[in-house]
Amino acid sequence: MDLKKEVQKTSGFTNLELLAKQVVEGFIAGMHKSPFHGFSAEFAEHKIYNQGESTRHIDWKLYAKTDKLFTKVYDEETNLRCHIIVDNSSSMHYPEIGVQHINSLNKIGFSALAAACMMHILKKQRDAVGLSIYSDTYDYYAPEKGSERHHRMLLEQLGKMVESKPQQRTT
Repeated sequence: MDLKKEVQKTSGFTNLELLAKQVVEGFIAGMHKSPFHGFSAEFAEHKIYNQGESTRHIDWKLYAKTDKLFTKVYDEETNLRCHIIVDNSSSMHYPEIGVQHINSLNKIGFSALAAACMMHILKKQRDAVGLSIYSDTYDYYAPEKGSERHHRMLLEQLGKMVESKPQQRTT
């Protein structure tokens, strides 16, 4: 099953976004709330100006009203690191299907397609994605990265998982 083509066939999630419910610490700018304060487009609050700080972010309109200097504080937005874990036990390969496509999937095919769709959404948002495939042991592990090459490698690994013959494994 070519997961990249199957993901392109599914059009129901093209306008979806994944947002972190909790504060996340990332390394690049993104769309998720960060614990750090920066100067982005998202205004958070005013704080009293301290001598020596940059005057660039002083709110002059508020100064005109209060005769006190305040600076604007903005919420910094950052990227998310997501790790997808897929079960590859023998029960996931039920029922056995010859060729899998979007209209004919078993549990392992559906989980691979769902993981590929999640990866596609995260890639659009410039978020890092990692993958673990496990049964009774870890069959595959890749840490979170955001490169195109890494994304292709994860899709290829999911495709291999779907095409592999089920082995007697438990979770």
